[in-house]
Amino acid sequence: MKRKAIILGIKGTKLTSDEKRLLKNACPWGIILFSRNIDNLFQLKTLITSIKKIVNDKYYPILIDQEGGLVSRLNKIINLDLFSQRYFAKIYKNDKVFFLKLYKSYIDKICHILRNAGININTVPVLDVISKRTNKMIGSRCFSSDPQIVSKLGNYCIHFYNKNKIATVVKHIPGHGLSKTDSHFKLPIANVKKKKLLKNDFMPFKKCKSQFAMTAHIIYSVYDPIYAATHSKIIINEVIRKYIGFNGILISDDISMKALKYGLVHNAIKALKAGCNLVMHCNGNIKEMQKLIKIIPTVDKFTEKKTSQFTKFIG
Repeated sequence: MKRKAIILGIKGTKLTSDEKRLLKNACPWGIILFSRNIDNLFQLKTLITSIKKIVNDKYYPILIDQEGGLVSRLNKIINLDLFSQRYFAKIYKNDKVFFLKLYKSYIDKICHILRNAGININTVPVLDVISKRTNKMIGSRCFSSDPQIVSKLGNYCIHFYNKNKIATVVKHIPGHGLSKTDSHFKLPIANVKKKKLLKNDFMPFKKCKSQFAMTAHIIYSVYDPIYAATHSKIIINEVIRKYIGFNGILISDDISMKALKYGLVHNAIKALKAGCNLVMHCNGNIKEMQKLIKIIPTVDKFTEKKTSQFTKFIG
Protein backbone atom coordinates (compact mmCIF):
# COMPACT_ATOMS: atom_id res chain seq x y z
CA MET A 1 0.00 0.00 0.00
CA LYS A 2 1.27 3.47 -0.89
CA ARG A 3 1.74 5.55 2.24
CA LYS A 4 -0.02 8.78 3.12
CA ALA A 5 2.13 11.89 3.41
CA ILE A 6 1.69 12.22 7.16
CA ILE A 7 3.42 11.26 10.40
CA LEU A 8 1.08 10.60 13.31
CA GLY A 9 1.38 10.45 17.07
CA ILE A 10 -0.60 7.80 18.95
CA LYS A 11 -2.47 8.19 22.22
CA GLY A 12 -1.02 5.74 24.71
CA THR A 13 1.24 2.80 25.45
CA LYS A 14 -0.84 0.37 23.38
CA LEU A 15 -2.56 0.76 20.03
CA THR A 16 -6.32 1.23 20.24
CA SER A 17 -8.60 -0.63 17.85
CA ASP A 18 -9.19 2.63 15.93
CA GLU A 19 -5.45 3.23 15.62
CA LYS A 20 -4.93 -0.33 14.36
CA ARG A 21 -7.59 0.19 11.69
CA LEU A 22 -6.09 3.50 10.66
CA LEU A 23 -2.62 1.98 10.33
CA LYS A 24 -3.92 -0.99 8.37
CA ASN A 25 -6.26 0.85 6.03
CA ALA A 26 -4.52 4.20 5.50
CA CYS A 27 -0.83 3.60 6.36
CA PRO A 28 0.64 6.95 7.38
CA TRP A 29 4.28 7.44 6.34
CA GLY A 30 5.46 7.01 9.92
CA ILE A 31 4.67 7.18 13.64
CA ILE A 32 6.25 9.54 16.17
CA LEU A 33 6.48 8.62 19.86
CA PHE A 34 6.38 10.77 23.00
CA SER A 35 6.60 10.26 26.76
CA ARG A 36 2.93 9.26 26.92
CA ASN A 37 3.76 6.23 24.76
CA ILE A 38 6.53 4.86 26.97
CA ASP A 39 6.32 3.01 30.30
CA ASN A 40 9.38 0.79 30.03
CA LEU A 41 11.62 -0.78 27.40
CA PHE A 42 9.68 -4.05 27.12
CA GLN A 43 6.39 -2.20 26.62
CA LEU A 44 8.01 0.13 24.06
CA LYS A 45 9.39 -2.80 22.05
CA THR A 46 5.99 -4.50 22.14
CA LEU A 47 4.24 -1.36 20.92
CA ILE A 48 6.68 -0.81 18.04
CA THR A 49 6.59 -4.49 17.05
CA SER A 50 2.79 -4.30 16.83
CA ILE A 51 2.98 -1.19 14.64
CA LYS A 52 5.48 -2.76 12.24
CA LYS A 53 3.47 -5.98 12.10
CA ILE A 54 0.29 -4.15 11.09
CA VAL A 55 2.00 -2.24 8.28
CA ASN A 56 4.06 -5.34 7.38
CA ASP A 57 7.36 -3.45 7.23
CA LYS A 58 10.30 -4.11 9.56
CA TYR A 59 11.88 -0.85 8.36
CA TYR A 60 8.76 1.25 8.93
CA PRO A 61 9.71 4.77 10.10
CA ILE A 62 9.36 5.06 13.87
CA LEU A 63 10.39 8.50 15.12
CA ILE A 64 11.02 9.83 18.59
CA ASP A 65 11.48 13.38 19.85
CA GLN A 66 14.43 12.63 22.15
CA GLU A 67 16.67 15.70 22.46
CA GLY A 68 17.72 15.35 26.10
CA GLY A 69 17.25 18.01 28.76
CA LEU A 70 13.83 19.63 28.56
CA VAL A 71 12.71 17.28 25.78
CA SER A 72 13.40 13.77 27.12
CA ARG A 73 10.91 11.10 26.11
CA LEU A 74 12.90 8.12 27.41
CA ASN A 75 12.91 9.22 31.06
CA LYS A 76 10.91 6.20 32.24
CA ILE A 77 13.73 4.06 30.88
CA ILE A 78 16.68 6.33 31.74
CA ASN A 79 16.69 9.87 33.13
CA LEU A 80 18.21 12.22 30.54
CA ASP A 81 17.16 15.58 32.03
CA LEU A 82 20.76 16.68 32.48
CA PHE A 83 21.91 16.04 28.92
CA SER A 84 20.61 19.01 26.98
CA GLN A 85 22.36 20.34 23.89
CA ARG A 86 23.37 23.38 25.96
CA TYR A 87 25.01 21.06 28.52
CA PHE A 88 27.21 19.48 25.86
CA ALA A 89 28.05 22.85 24.30
CA LYS A 90 29.38 24.08 27.64
CA ILE A 91 31.61 21.01 27.91
CA TYR A 92 32.80 21.55 24.33
CA LYS A 93 33.79 25.12 25.17
CA ASN A 94 35.89 24.00 28.17
CA ASP A 95 37.41 20.75 26.91
CA LYS A 96 36.95 19.68 23.28
CA VAL A 97 38.70 16.32 23.66
CA PHE A 98 36.60 15.31 26.66
CA PHE A 99 33.47 16.61 24.87
CA LEU A 100 34.04 14.30 21.90
CA LYS A 101 34.46 11.22 24.08
CA LEU A 102 31.47 12.06 26.26
CA TYR A 103 29.15 13.09 23.41
CA LYS A 104 29.94 9.99 21.37
CA SER A 105 29.41 7.76 24.41
CA TYR A 106 26.12 9.50 25.19
CA ILE A 107 24.76 9.14 21.65
CA ASP A 108 25.96 5.55 21.40
CA LYS A 109 23.99 4.71 24.57
CA ILE A 110 20.86 6.51 23.31
CA CYS A 111 21.11 4.70 19.98
CA HIS A 112 21.50 1.35 21.71
CA ILE A 113 18.16 1.93 23.45
CA LEU A 114 16.49 3.22 20.28
CA ARG A 115 17.68 0.32 18.12
CA ASN A 116 16.75 -2.19 20.79
CA ALA A 117 13.23 -0.78 20.85
CA GLY A 118 12.90 -0.54 17.06
CA ILE A 119 13.12 3.25 16.66
CA ASN A 120 15.05 4.37 13.57
CA ILE A 121 14.71 8.19 13.47
CA ASN A 122 15.42 10.77 16.16
CA THR A 123 14.37 14.40 15.71
CA VAL A 124 17.78 15.89 16.53
CA PRO A 125 19.82 18.05 16.38
CA VAL A 126 18.20 21.40 17.14
CA LEU A 127 20.19 23.82 14.94
CA ASP A 128 18.47 27.00 16.09
CA VAL A 129 20.91 29.76 17.01
CA ILE A 130 20.26 31.42 20.37
CA SER A 131 19.63 35.16 20.29
CA LYS A 132 18.66 37.76 22.89
CA ARG A 133 15.04 37.33 21.89
CA THR A 134 14.93 33.51 21.90
CA ASN A 135 11.92 32.16 23.78
CA LYS A 136 12.92 29.88 26.66
CA MET A 137 11.01 26.98 25.08
CA ILE A 138 13.57 26.98 22.27
CA GLY A 139 16.56 28.57 24.01
CA SER A 140 17.19 25.84 26.57
CA ARG A 141 17.26 23.26 23.76
CA CYS A 142 19.92 24.98 21.60
CA PHE A 143 23.68 24.50 21.51
CA SER A 144 24.87 28.09 21.33
CA SER A 145 24.52 31.69 20.16
CA ASP A 146 27.53 31.09 17.90
CA PRO A 147 26.42 29.61 14.55
CA GLN A 148 29.87 28.09 14.01
CA ILE A 149 29.58 26.10 17.24
CA VAL A 150 25.99 25.11 16.40
CA SER A 151 27.19 23.85 13.01
CA LYS A 152 30.13 21.92 14.42
CA LEU A 153 28.19 20.23 17.22
CA GLY A 154 25.25 19.61 14.91
CA ASN A 155 27.53 17.75 12.53
CA TYR A 156 28.99 15.68 15.36
CA CYS A 157 25.44 14.77 16.41
CA ILE A 158 24.40 13.71 12.91
CA HIS A 159 27.64 11.78 12.39
CA PHE A 160 27.36 9.81 15.65
CA TYR A 161 23.72 8.93 15.00
CA ASN A 162 24.47 7.90 11.43
CA LYS A 163 27.26 5.63 12.67
CA ASN A 164 24.59 3.88 14.73
CA LYS A 165 22.20 3.63 11.75
CA ILE A 166 19.71 6.06 13.29
CA ALA A 167 18.53 8.84 10.96
CA THR A 168 18.33 12.44 12.15
CA VAL A 169 15.90 15.32 11.62
CA VAL A 170 17.52 18.76 11.75
CA LYS A 171 15.20 21.39 13.18
CA HIS A 172 13.68 23.92 13.05
CA ILE A 173 14.66 24.82 9.49
CA PRO A 174 15.54 27.55 8.48
CA GLY A 175 15.95 28.61 12.14
CA HIS A 176 13.78 29.29 15.18
CA GLY A 177 16.21 31.22 17.35
CA LEU A 178 14.64 34.61 16.64
CA SER A 179 11.26 33.63 18.09
CA LYS A 180 10.18 35.70 21.08
CA THR A 181 7.03 33.62 21.52
CA ASP A 182 6.44 29.89 21.96
CA SER A 183 5.06 28.62 18.64
CA HIS A 184 3.04 25.99 20.51
CA PHE A 185 0.74 28.89 21.42
CA LYS A 186 1.44 31.86 19.15
CA LEU A 187 3.04 32.57 15.76
CA PRO A 188 6.48 34.21 16.14
CA ILE A 189 7.50 36.97 13.72
CA ALA A 190 11.15 37.77 12.98
CA ASN A 191 11.76 41.24 11.54
CA VAL A 192 15.43 40.83 10.66
CA LYS A 193 17.50 41.76 7.62
CA LYS A 194 18.53 39.06 5.15
CA LYS A 195 22.23 39.64 5.79
CA LYS A 196 21.88 38.67 9.46
CA LEU A 197 19.70 35.66 8.67
CA LEU A 198 22.19 34.33 6.13
CA LYS A 199 25.15 34.88 8.48
CA ASN A 200 23.54 33.48 11.62
CA ASP A 201 20.24 31.61 11.62
CA PHE A 202 20.39 29.89 8.24
CA MET A 203 24.08 28.99 8.35
CA PRO A 204 24.01 25.83 10.55
CA PHE A 205 21.37 24.27 8.29
CA LYS A 206 23.53 25.01 5.26
CA LYS A 207 26.52 23.27 6.86
CA CYS A 208 24.76 20.22 8.37
CA LYS A 209 23.53 17.47 6.04
CA SER A 210 20.70 15.21 7.20
CA GLN A 211 18.18 12.91 5.54
CA PHE A 212 15.30 14.77 7.16
CA ALA A 213 14.50 18.31 8.29
CA MET A 214 11.59 19.80 10.27
CA THR A 215 10.20 23.22 9.45
CA ALA A 216 9.89 26.21 11.77
CA HIS A 217 6.50 27.79 12.53
CA ILE A 218 7.90 31.31 12.29
CA ILE A 219 7.43 34.24 9.90
CA TYR A 220 10.54 35.77 8.36
CA SER A 221 8.99 39.03 7.22
CA VAL A 222 11.87 40.02 4.96
CA TYR A 223 11.11 36.96 2.82
CA ASP A 224 7.39 36.37 3.38
CA PRO A 225 5.39 38.72 5.64
CA ILE A 226 2.25 36.56 5.48
CA TYR A 227 3.11 32.90 5.95
CA ALA A 228 5.16 30.97 8.49
CA ALA A 229 8.03 28.96 6.99
CA THR A 230 5.92 25.80 7.16
CA HIS A 231 3.32 27.43 4.86
CA SER A 232 5.64 29.57 2.76
CA LYS A 233 6.52 28.56 -0.80
CA ILE A 234 9.07 31.37 -0.80
CA ILE A 235 10.89 30.13 2.31
CA ILE A 236 10.76 26.47 1.29
CA ASN A 237 11.82 27.01 -2.33
CA GLU A 238 14.18 29.97 -2.11
CA VAL A 239 15.72 29.47 1.34
CA ILE A 240 15.43 25.81 2.37
CA ARG A 241 15.82 24.13 -1.01
CA LYS A 242 17.96 26.61 -2.97
CA TYR A 243 20.05 28.65 -0.50
CA ILE A 244 20.48 26.06 2.25
CA GLY A 245 20.54 23.25 -0.30
CA PHE A 246 18.49 20.78 1.71
CA ASN A 247 17.57 17.90 -0.61
CA GLY A 248 16.04 15.42 1.81
CA ILE A 249 12.52 14.83 3.12
CA LEU A 250 11.03 18.01 4.56
CA ILE A 251 8.63 17.44 7.47
CA SER A 252 6.33 20.09 8.91
CA ASP A 253 6.47 20.75 12.62
CA ASP A 254 3.24 19.72 14.37
CA ILE A 255 0.28 21.12 12.39
CA SER A 256 -1.88 21.20 15.54
CA MET A 257 0.32 23.87 17.16
CA LYS A 258 -1.40 27.23 17.74
CA ALA A 259 1.15 29.11 15.61
CA LEU A 260 -0.66 27.81 12.52
CA LYS A 261 -4.01 29.56 12.31
CA TYR A 262 -5.93 28.02 9.42
CA GLY A 263 -7.48 25.00 11.12
CA LEU A 264 -6.13 21.47 11.12
CA VAL A 265 -7.11 20.39 7.61
CA HIS A 266 -6.05 23.64 5.95
CA ASN A 267 -2.83 23.70 7.96
CA ALA A 268 -1.97 20.31 6.49
CA ILE A 269 -2.97 21.17 2.93
CA LYS A 270 -1.13 24.50 2.97
CA ALA A 271 2.05 22.84 4.29
CA LEU A 272 2.02 20.24 1.53
CA LYS A 273 1.24 22.81 -1.17
CA ALA A 274 4.05 25.04 0.08
CA GLY A 275 6.56 22.22 -0.40
CA CYS A 276 6.63 20.07 2.73
CA ASN A 277 6.91 16.41 1.75
CA LEU A 278 5.23 15.20 4.94
CA VAL A 279 3.04 16.82 7.58
CA MET A 280 3.20 15.83 11.24
CA HIS A 281 0.29 15.55 13.68
CA CYS A 282 1.40 14.77 17.20
CA ASN A 283 -1.39 14.96 19.78
CA GLY A 284 -2.83 11.46 19.29
CA ASN A 285 -6.42 12.66 18.86
CA ILE A 286 -7.99 9.85 16.82
CA LYS A 287 -10.86 11.96 15.50
CA GLU A 288 -8.41 14.52 14.15
CA MET A 289 -6.26 11.77 12.66
CA GLN A 290 -9.26 10.18 10.95
CA LYS A 291 -10.24 13.55 9.50
CA LEU A 292 -6.72 14.24 8.26
CA ILE A 293 -6.07 10.83 6.75
CA LYS A 294 -9.05 11.32 4.42
CA ILE A 295 -7.61 14.47 2.83
CA ILE A 296 -3.87 13.76 2.93
CA PRO A 297 -2.51 12.52 -0.42
CA THR A 298 -0.14 9.61 -0.83
CA VAL A 299 3.55 10.44 -0.90
CA ASP A 300 5.04 11.75 -4.13
CA LYS A 301 7.81 10.10 -6.16
CA PHE A 302 10.53 12.26 -4.56
CA THR A 303 9.50 11.13 -1.07
CA GLU A 304 9.24 7.51 -2.23
CA LYS A 305 12.80 7.68 -3.57
CA LYS A 306 14.16 9.29 -0.39
CA THR A 307 12.26 6.78 1.76
CA SER A 308 13.89 3.96 -0.19
CA GLN A 309 17.30 5.51 0.49
CA PHE A 310 16.42 5.73 4.19
CA THR A 311 15.42 2.05 4.23
CA LYS A 312 18.78 1.07 2.67
CA PHE A 313 20.59 3.23 5.23
CA ILE A 314 19.02 1.51 8.26
CA GLY A 315 18.82 -1.95 6.68
